Amino acid sequence: MLVLFETPAGYAIFKLLNEKKLSKTEDLYEDFETPEKASSIVKLKHFRKFTDTAEALAATTAAVEGKLCKTLKKVLKKVVCPDLKEQLLVADAKLGNAIKDKFSISCVSNNNVQELIRCIRSQTESLLSGLTQKEFTAMALGLAHSLSRYKLKFSPDKVDTMIVQAVGLLDDLDKELNNYIMRCREWYGWHFPELGKIITDNIAFVKAIKVIGTRENTANTDLSDILPEDVEEKVKEAAEISMGTEISEDDILNIQNLCDQIIEISSYRNQLYEYLQSRMMAIAPNLTVLMGELIGARLISQAGSLVNLAKHPASTLQLLGAEKALFRALKMKRETPKYGLIYHATLIGQASTKNKGKMARMLAAKAALATRVDALGEDINVDLGGEHRSKLEARLRLLEEGNLRRISGSAKAKTKFEKYHVKSEIKEYPSTSDSTIPEKKKRKHSQAFAEEETEDVKPKIKKEKN
Repeated sequence: MLVLFETPAGYAIFKLLNEKKLSKTEDLYEDFETPEKASSIVKLKHFRKFTDTAEALAATTAAVEGKLCKTLKKVLKKVVCPDLKEQLLVADAKLGNAIKDKFSISCVSNNNVQELIRCIRSQTESLLSGLTQKEFTAMALGLAHSLSRYKLKFSPDKVDTMIVQAVGLLDDLDKELNNYIMRCREWYGWHFPELGKIITDNIAFVKAIKVIGTRENTANTDLSDILPEDVEEKVKEAAEISMGTEISEDDILNIQNLCDQIIEISSYRNQLYEYLQSRMMAIAPNLTVLMGELIGARLISQAGSLVNLAKHPASTLQLLGAEKALFRALKMKRETPKYGLIYHATLIGQASTKNKGKMARMLAAKAALATRVDALGEDINVDLGGEHRSKLEARLRLLEEGNLRRISGSAKAKTKFEKYHVKSEIKEYPSTSDSTIPEKKKRKHSQAFAEEETEDVKPKIKKEKN
């Protein structure tokens, strides 16, 4: 029997001298305790050293994928093929099948072979002649670094890591911006409380504080670059009659420094959003067209990667992000949620309350198809996403207008459009029910006629009794 032993330095072919040892591997490690004992069980027949790191990297990547590299083919043709009767012991079963298909060599791969190769690895330095331990360690380290760089560069799972990190940072920036702006409004509100009610836009509010400073400077400050003319007039009028307290120059300086931080974070947030848009259109264009950049990026982040998202069925994608609500509903035996992160998509936002569940189900089905095309397809285009979006918009229009198609058994049956009356979803309080004046109920003509007949019948019954 021959043993194929793979090392970072090259390929080695060993001759198994005692084949009976392979059947009893429980105490095999005892026979490899010393180099002398190891040399009595296996003997080196051929060793092919790698010429450089590039050749070692090519051989390793091929072995990981279960394929034959050029170097291994040359070794097998030279050493193993002349002795076709010999069995070849291989550590990897996939590699053994590839060798068997290529050279018609009988390959064996099982737990006993794994144990034998593990024992050979413990005595590699003594069994491989002409290779020092220092040289072997250096080649192993170089191969490990090259393999790591190769996986980082060419792995399709690592490309969308940028999207996951970018959307996470975008959410963090939004939280920080909200905290900073809330603090700035509250802080400056002690001095000029009316300004916060007049200027509702946060960035315009911060820029106005930066330009104005204290409210005494408002009358002499030009705010035309920041605010419209009518809003600017309201600000100047409010500054003259403001009820705020007086603050020092040191206080307004710290508030303006906070405004600088808010403006810088806001500008960086805009740059990051543009970067996220470009990355999403490059990696998942169909999903972006169908659901938008932010929703698509959050779905990828929730799933872990684009490939993982493509593996999810449409039902899982529909509830992605609502796992807590789902398991709570299952535990309490209540209705399960209808949507997760996709609730914020524009198509679902345009639907009415009763149609949101239908749109979520349809959008999740189309998004699952678009994700698989983006992750596994070879051509990068947005034809599928655009086509699905137009179909969903037409379906939404049909649902909202109430034009339902009537399916008939005959092919000649035409679509029947039923009249649909829009019912308002907002319930109004009936003001007439507030009246305390009792209403007189009007009797109907038939009811009055029936009462007169009963009165005529009663005297007749009395006379008969008498």
